[in-house]
Amino acid sequence: MAEWSDTGISLGLRRFGETGAILEVFGRDHGRRRGMIYGGASQKKRALMQSGNTLSVTWRARQADSLGHFAVAEPERERSALYMRDAGALTALTAVAELLAEALPEGEARPDLFDGATTLLDLLGDPDIWPALFIKWEMGLLSVLGFGVDTTKCALTGAEDGLTHVSPKSGRAVRGSEAGEYLDRLLPLPQFLVDSSIPAAPEDIAAGFRLTGYFLSQRLFADLNRPVPEARGLMIDRLERAGKVVGATH
Repeated sequence: MAEWSDTGISLGLRRFGETGAILEVFGRDHGRRRGMIYGGASQKKRALMQSGNTLSVTWRARQADSLGHFAVAEPERERSALYMRDAGALTALTAVAELLAEALPEGEARPDLFDGATTLLDLLGDPDIWPALFIKWEMGLLSVLGFGVDTTKCALTGAEDGLTHVSPKSGRAVRGSEAGEYLDRLLPLPQFLVDSSIPAAPEDIAAGFRLTGYFLSQRLFADLNRPVPEARGLMIDRLERAGKVVGATH
């Protein structure tokens, strides 16, 4: 008998059979995992295990590589209900869950990414903070999965100041003043990603989502041969309507 317990973020629950369901979680110590929930189709259990909620789970199976089932899945933090009346926060919560579900390999622990996701999800109630934090979290997701963007020094000169753009080819920062005729081929680098003390204006948020969106679609998800989850685009659309994003994001 294989068994483990963990704290995990729910990535979604889908019905299985007449009364059961399959729960997918991103565990801090066990990574992305799935398991049966007996009686999981009930309205009460579905509500407790909605995407974005943090759960205390215990997984059991006869063999470690089988589907198994969650013997315990108790909510530690019910965010779906908390953000139910905030359309922007709710779509961001869904976007986080879908990005994790679609991008992460199964069974690989990523504790730093888990901690970052938890912080982001807990701050979705503050629309003045979370859009910039979401972009930084996406930068972390790219880095953890091997598609990181280097914003520390200029790819052309090695300088650590005056960084204004990122090369879509190399994923490295560039001084715009050094780019010459290639400037219009580069992606703008919002300064809040270089210096955390710099506030992010709506134009900067647009540039940030364009930057991470490029590497998510053209590198990470292209490598997985699948599109970026639709929830991310819906989230950005809602931010645009709320005036939190100004300018093209793609």
